[in-house]
Order: sequence, then C-alpha cells, then structure tokens
Amino acid sequence: MPTRTTQSIVHFFAPFALRGIDEMQPAGDYAIDQDEDLIDDASWLAYRRVATFIHLPAVSTNEMTTQLVEIDSSELEAALKQDQEQDR
Repeated sequence: MPTRTTQSIVHFFAPFALRGIDEMQPAGDYAIDQDEDLIDDASWLAYRRVATFIHLPAVSTNEMTTQLVEIDSSELEAALKQDQEQDR
C-alpha cells in the first residue's frame, strides 16, 4: 500500500508534555511528520493517517543529535489547543 509522509511545523508558546516523551519540552517550533496510507477503495485519492512523529529537540536549537518520537495525533492537537488558549 503506497504511503506518503507530510511534514509541518507546530509552535508551542509554553513548555509541554506528551505521552511517549520522558520530560517536558521547552516552548518552540517542532517538526511533525505524518505518515498516511492510500485508501484503495475510494473512488478518488484519499489517505488515512497511520502514524504521527515529532522531531526532538525544537527546530530552533543548535543540537546536532535529534530524536524522532511517535506520538498520538489527537493528543498533539489537544496540547496545541491548550497551549494556544493559555497564550491568550
């Protein structure tokens, strides 16, 4: 089944935590990868998200070592929403 990866950047205004990440992460911009599989039964091109990954540390750091951690996409969306509400 063909898979595609879409990449984006998300911004956290405050430190945050997600399951699967051992410690709090500082505010900043984070690269996100989402893997999606092509749905064969659709009469048009359609994809289903199968995995979401966050790149650690934040994009703005000068760290040479990075880590790719699988996270729950709905938990990421909830954390971003909470972060934006706190920033108001």
